[in-house]
Amino acid sequence: MKFAACIVIPIYNHKDAIGATVAHLAVHGLPLFVVDDGSDEPTQQVLAALAQQYAGQLTLLRLPVNGGKGAAVMAGLRAARRAGFTHALQIDADGQHDATDVPRFIEAAQAEPGAVILGRPVYDESVPKARLYGRYLTHVWVWIETLSLTIRDSMCGFRLYPLALVCELIDRVQLPTRMDFDIEILVRLYWRRAAFRSIPTRVTYAADGVSHFDVLWDNVRISRSHTRLVFGMLWRLPMLLAHKVMPRRAVLADAGTDQSAAGHKHDKTQQDWWRIAERGSHLGMSLLALSCKLFGRRFTALWLHPIVAYFLLTGRAAREASRNYFRHLSEAAPHGDTPRPGWLSAYRHMLAFAQSGFDKLAAWSGRVNNADVKFEDPAAFQALTASGKGALVIGAHLGNLEMTRALAAQGAYAKVTAVVYTEHARRFNSVLASANSEFARHLLEVRDFGPETAMLMQERVDNGELLVIVGDRVPAHETGRTTEAQFLGSAAPFAQGPYVLAHALGCPVYLFFCLKEQDGYRLYFEPFAERIELPRRERAQHLAAWAQRYAARLEYYCRKAPYQWFNFFDFWASPKRGANGRT
Repeated sequence: MKFAACIVIPIYNHKDAIGATVAHLAVHGLPLFVVDDGSDEPTQQVLAALAQQYAGQLTLLRLPVNGGKGAAVMAGLRAARRAGFTHALQIDADGQHDATDVPRFIEAAQAEPGAVILGRPVYDESVPKARLYGRYLTHVWVWIETLSLTIRDSMCGFRLYPLALVCELIDRVQLPTRMDFDIEILVRLYWRRAAFRSIPTRVTYAADGVSHFDVLWDNVRISRSHTRLVFGMLWRLPMLLAHKVMPRRAVLADAGTDQSAAGHKHDKTQQDWWRIAERGSHLGMSLLALSCKLFGRRFTALWLHPIVAYFLLTGRAAREASRNYFRHLSEAAPHGDTPRPGWLSAYRHMLAFAQSGFDKLAAWSGRVNNADVKFEDPAAFQALTASGKGALVIGAHLGNLEMTRALAAQGAYAKVTAVVYTEHARRFNSVLASANSEFARHLLEVRDFGPETAMLMQERVDNGELLVIVGDRVPAHETGRTTEAQFLGSAAPFAQGPYVLAHALGCPVYLFFCLKEQDGYRLYFEPFAERIELPRRERAQHLAAWAQRYAARLEYYCRKAPYQWFNFFDFWASPKRGANGRT
């Protein structure tokens, strides 16, 4: 089913404003569902005239008695779902919202079909100050109930829902039907791991506007709703804390939604690791860091087991990616001592990933010294540092490269600069930066590997620095710059960027892996090339050869530490193949 959006307008006795509201919305060409929530006779007459005027575009639904805003919205959402729409934009009937922002909401939903798009009000002088300040009390409660600042404004009636997600919720859970509906549905969607995006939008209060907010009883209902939600938050506390440390991914709006309508195919969504949004707030991650500081790594690590168990059960995408990885690993070495795909291997895989995060934090907090990290064979590294030359070092999301960079900041090793794609992990990186101010000092964020990137890095190499990059992911803006190599028995796309960069820098290239073993972390540092040449006429063949050499060494170390390769997406998928690397 292709992306199909409509507009839902709940109305109760707004006969003077609804005409202009409908006119401003109709110009966008979207179908309109107007839900009459038991309005009086004059309003019904106005609505009947509008239904006739906009016949073919406007569907009028009538509720026999006034059930409240929530009841009207739910009736409209269900009707839109039955009519075959995938998304519904909710907007109030009183004209306070800026209808010219409708295309912005639609574009945001097309870009991320599984996300709830929220309006974040930008008020002018017309806003009643009592209502403005009163809203913040609810905002604070919502932030407590979600342990997150993600939902910036929970009361704005201008929002867009993915219908599959929201209709499943309203059919399963008894939601309030009055003004407290807008608040509670967002909190419960957050608990269900929905993604949220906010769009600033102008809100104007008319001097003669009609409000149906009952100051006494609606505030009582909202208070009662917050009480329920706080208790709901308490027993969901382990789950909400888990959301802070595991990757959060927006679910698709509909199992059958055609992602081409959003500008990308479904298999590409699986392949593109940077589309996996980072879950959780800076506050939540900081609380975990504080727990490590106050109670130690061992105590805080106890939380990892229930957290990982929860995500094993509910994180289907990560679980399937882990299963796919172990399937390739076992098929490539059917007689070897390798983990078999299944629930246990997926659990141990996710647990190792969570533990690596705590180790990174410990390293940047100064709780790891050079005695905890040892070289398997230091000869190549010692020769390089003695020469005073800079080099390009290619690693992977295998083990924990951050350990060595933290020790380098303490003066244990040579000057190390990480070249990273931080678009998906800004919050976790900010926690590491809080632990040690040196974290960001030797960190270069890149979006692609073009000439400007090479010029930026040339100076660092000339100064004797080691530039560390990873070769098992592609920058978000280099979607086409890959070359295929055999990896664990199947062809997989590998980034061309590291080899193009090495060619531009003209420096020695090394491979580097840091694996966790029984006695601590062990470093594997080996020469890869004295210099990488890419002749113009044979550029593609040379890139493929270098990528294959890298893939072979990565495979060797994956076999050595099978639970420590942390790419929780379909690594083998490409535009030429479907998910799981199948042709």
